Amino acid sequence: MTEVHTNPLGVFLALTFIVSMGRLFWWMLHVPPAVPYEVAHVTRTVQAIKRILVPVVDTEYARRAIELACRLGSEQNAEIILLAVLEVPLTSPLGIALPETEARLNHILAQAAEIVEFHHLPCRTRIIRARTAGTGILQAVEEEEVQLIVIGVRPKRQIGGLGSTSEWLLRRASCEILIDHQPA
Repeated sequence: MTEVHTNPLGVFLALTFIVSMGRLFWWMLHVPPAVPYEVAHVTRTVQAIKRILVPVVDTEYARRAIELACRLGSEQNAEIILLAVLEVPLTSPLGIALPETEARLNHILAQAAEIVEFHHLPCRTRIIRARTAGTGILQAVEEEEVQLIVIGVRPKRQIGGLGSTSEWLLRRASCEILIDHQPA
């Protein structure tokens, strides 16, 4: 009569194989529930957002918009583009030297970038010279191929419309716009 010797490594490998195959068959036989087309479409379009533009000014509502953009873009690791528009009056040439204003805008952008860095997202800052904030924002949207603009608007005491820039963008922007309006 021959003796049968079992190798502990062989037993371990056999058990690992059986457990792995069992889990694979369980996974294959438990199909997830069907997702309606509308849900799948909305999920896919939100996941397609890779660049988010946030117009920045030195206000609490603008900082809140940056935070909101970071949270919206965190799952897909979206790039946050922080934009400051240097509005040049019609009476001056666009290239006029405005060192104090540019220094102030750079300081505001540096503070804004700290919020994005806290979320570990890619971030770029830009200053665009334009006659109005709306035209500067639309210029950046086209140049940067932005999929979403997140704007914080100032709380108003009276009931009514948005600021002129927000309304202008809603009429003309070629991408989605998310407006964050905090109650007063």
